[in-house]
Amino acid sequence: MPTIIEVAAMAGVSTATVSRVLSRPDQVSEKTRLRVLAIVRSSGYAPNVAARSLRTLRAAKILLTVPDISNPFFASVIRGAEEAARDAGYSVVVGDTRHDSAVEDQYADMLSRREVDGLIFLGHRLPDSLASLLAREGGAAPIVNGCEYSADLGVPSVHIDNAAASAEAIAHLADLGHRAIGVVTGPEISPISRDRLRGALRAAERHGLRDALHVEIGDYSAGSGFVATRALLAAGVTAIFCFSDEMALGALSAIGEAGLSCPGDVSVMGFDDLPLARYFQPALTTIAQPKGMIGRRTVELLVDILRGVECPTRHMTLAHALVVRGSTAGPRTDR
Repeated sequence: MPTIIEVAAMAGVSTATVSRVLSRPDQVSEKTRLRVLAIVRSSGYAPNVAARSLRTLRAAKILLTVPDISNPFFASVIRGAEEAARDAGYSVVVGDTRHDSAVEDQYADMLSRREVDGLIFLGHRLPDSLASLLAREGGAAPIVNGCEYSADLGVPSVHIDNAAASAEAIAHLADLGHRAIGVVTGPEISPISRDRLRGALRAAERHGLRDALHVEIGDYSAGSGFVATRALLAAGVTAIFCFSDEMALGALSAIGEAGLSCPGDVSVMGFDDLPLARYFQPALTTIAQPKGMIGRRTVELLVDILRGVECPTRHMTLAHALVVRGSTAGPRTDR
């Protein structure tokens, strides 16, 4: 395997330029960067990350914490984050906090000990142990939030407009003719759950359906969607909007258990557009989030902070999309 000196000689540049191409590519001209990268690839050169970390006091690692790693939504976010981190010369350490604030603090201590260079958290809580760091460094603190936007957190974030997306879902069901609509939310403590409920209520009021909206609280799991749907069916709803595709899967199961069909008797909508959503029976109408892009953009924001680059957009709102499939239709006329 060649050394950095040999790579520099083959590229006709200094070793410092090779190092910048691999660690800070934005500081090198495109022509030089492409020439160096081509030689790096063809020669099989691999930098000694451990040695480089000792020299620069840089761990070359990003910590990404998720509240529930078993939730398939986060898999796509993590993949996007890893791709962006790799492009920027970082590796990703993933931590599953399981909605436990003590575990969140344990992972956050890795940043305080400089075992990682920055933190991306996909939950709704900023670990208590990082409050002093944020107060001291402000916008220069290497902390970014993804998915669960809350202005009170005081850190850069990447998310969609959850209220607008939820309003669009309710409007879709109302436009189909549904007048008794059930909603299965996430936990009340979750900012995105509150935002989605706010959007749903706003859309229901706009369509004159505020008093006909039935709300049950779930926890984003299929099991909670199943239990909530049982209660909604007893209330006589003709359509159900779940705040996650997993809960929508539970809703479909409860509808089948009750001897009803979807969408013949009850329409179902989800949220997230998981890869399996199109293979549900029937295929699920849902709100698509740009999951991989959320991961990628959070890493790009964090890397800008680590490199001291001025961030023109501290809070990035990405586009969502209504995806209409076979699980929604107009209500039966004989009901």
